[in-house]
Amino acid sequence: MKTSTPALGVIIGNRDFFPDQLVTAARNDIAGLFQQRGIKPIWVSPEETKLGGIETHADARRCASLFKRHRDEIDGVLVVLPNFGDEKGVADTLKLSGLNVPVLVQGYPDDLNKLDVARRRDAYCGKISVCNNLVQAGIRFSVTHKHVVRPTDDSFIADLDKFLAVCRVVNGLRGLRLGAVGARPGAFNTVRYSEKILERHGISVTTVDLSEILGKAEKLNAGDPAVVAKLDEIKSYAPSQGVPEKPLVQMARMGVVLNDWMTANALDATAIQCWTSVQQNYGCNTCTLMSMMSERFMPSACEVDVTGALTMYAMQLAGHTPAALVDWNNNYADDDDKCVLFHCGNWAKTFLPDIKIATAPILGTIVGEKNTYGALAGRTLAGPLTFGRITTADAEGKIRAYVGEGELTNDPLETFGTRAVARVPKLQKLMRYVCRQGFEHHVVMTQSKSAAVLAEAFGNYLGWEVYEHER
Repeated sequence: MKTSTPALGVIIGNRDFFPDQLVTAARNDIAGLFQQRGIKPIWVSPEETKLGGIETHADARRCASLFKRHRDEIDGVLVVLPNFGDEKGVADTLKLSGLNVPVLVQGYPDDLNKLDVARRRDAYCGKISVCNNLVQAGIRFSVTHKHVVRPTDDSFIADLDKFLAVCRVVNGLRGLRLGAVGARPGAFNTVRYSEKILERHGISVTTVDLSEILGKAEKLNAGDPAVVAKLDEIKSYAPSQGVPEKPLVQMARMGVVLNDWMTANALDATAIQCWTSVQQNYGCNTCTLMSMMSERFMPSACEVDVTGALTMYAMQLAGHTPAALVDWNNNYADDDDKCVLFHCGNWAKTFLPDIKIATAPILGTIVGEKNTYGALAGRTLAGPLTFGRITTADAEGKIRAYVGEGELTNDPLETFGTRAVARVPKLQKLMRYVCRQGFEHHVVMTQSKSAAVLAEAFGNYLGWEVYEHER
């Protein structure tokens, strides 16, 4: 996940019969805002084009050439219209640059007392023309919440923050590499998916047989420096009082092998066959390892839920916070807008202030509870909630998703595992949609408010079918 300073290409549109000072003032506004928000601008200088604006085809070619030289650095493009702007200049710049990144179009408002020829802007109208040209050229773009807005306005700052998050999601999913460890558990048809559809959208899946991971892990000596280091990491990550040393060492061995495999294959996220082969054949749960990876923004989903891992990666990019794979698990008494979110115990530490390493009692009824050490236990407290799910609609040859927001509550909940109570407005409507569309019982959550970011990234830029649950 990219952690360096975000960089935006900037196109300041201009038309020659509008006041020149409008372009200079806009450039100063953007420079100050970007410095304040920690964003690097990539734009032509006032020496390269008239005032640093884009007005002619020659200006467009010059700016496009600059963008090409910085293509590996540019996260998105901001189009600024201090006046009507040159609609062809903006579209030509983007076409010639060859960039395939999100674009945000902003226009300045006019002042009622400055509508004379010498001081008017007309960006209200010009923005429509610019957007029309972008649509004609097949260039996808985003617009601000207000049709025209000053860059210093709080509304635009919120637009800019949302846009940067959209850039993170869109750019982060293009070229994403997922790892599938083991075969899908036989009882979990729900997590079936199409590798070919994902590949068509630039997302690749690397597979490995679970026996290869477990076999290499068994061959590692408990005294191996890498195993000792991983064991120390596990013990410092979560309290392990009462947990036998053997399953902790087994987790450490497996953790070393998983890390080596992910590094060798340049993987960003994983989905692991935890139910029930690891417990039966290796004697521990993988939940703690998966939690540790998710906490480090290398999310890991259980039950070989590859599109669950994909959702986790997308949602952590949007919210800038770890994601957790959860079950829509139980009703909450007779409250139609509340439910219990649950899993054996692989949620990132961020969700679990009372985290501890424990067992998985439900799985223990099948494989013996002593073989399930490594699951986590903890309760997520009240806070913001964004939920979502990506799936491949195989018969239709497309990717489908839903996203929405709610809140996590502190309502009483007496059970085990990793758990939370969620309140989602019109939850029953959402559940009807999930069932009718054939989505998985797994959903992903983050402690953020980022559903709009995900909907924009998935639907507008990636071309996926998206349902945004009404708030």
